[in-house]
Amino acid sequence: MRKWLWLGCLLLLLTGCQQTQTGMDGNTQLVTRVVDGDTMKVMVDGKEETVRLLLVDTPESVHPNKPVQPFGLEASAYAKDMLEGKEVRLELDVSERDKYGRLLVYMWLDEHRMFNEMLLEQGLARVAYIYPPNVKYVDPFRAIQREAQRKEAGIWSLENYVSEQGFVEDADKNDPIPSKSNISYRSCKEARSADAAPLYKGDAGYGKHLDRDGDGIACE
Repeated sequence: MRKWLWLGCLLLLLTGCQQTQTGMDGNTQLVTRVVDGDTMKVMVDGKEETVRLLLVDTPESVHPNKPVQPFGLEASAYAKDMLEGKEVRLELDVSERDKYGRLLVYMWLDEHRMFNEMLLEQGLARVAYIYPPNVKYVDPFRAIQREAQRKEAGIWSLENYVSEQGFVEDADKNDPIPSKSNISYRSCKEARSADAAPLYKGDAGYGKHLDRDGDGIACE
């Protein structure tokens, strides 16, 4: 009897631990802010987390070292309209976070609508960053992308805009390229004054003193 009681307590303990780790898969969370088309701020268990959508990539709209790319603002506006201030369900894959500490998720608006898929359907994102073991939905995502390509939706309406490496920018090659190795900002106010915010880890000007929550994005 004691043996079964001990096993039951152990099972309950293990189940409780698993729910703590993956409980967000079943509970709804509040989207507090959209950073851009594929990155959001979400309240998870009382803590604001930066989440990055898995297996999709939207054009840049806020990157300090890149111009606003075609359909970047549209992707960001679509995300804000669909998500900001809304309750969503976050589904994890195998690896929970990226090297910046961001949660890697599939974001569900309800049991039938996943926002990752909706971006692909609208032609506002490409299938990208396919890093095993986080590949649960890669095949259906590719099927959705093929249909968006067939319809020439969004990013697929521009010839040679989307490549395996990302989105091709029509930059003027005659423009001088400024040196960025010595760029630094003492404060976020200074970075914003230079129209450089937000700053991503690895970008010129990024510093830990500017990234107070340590999520890899400074001066958000």
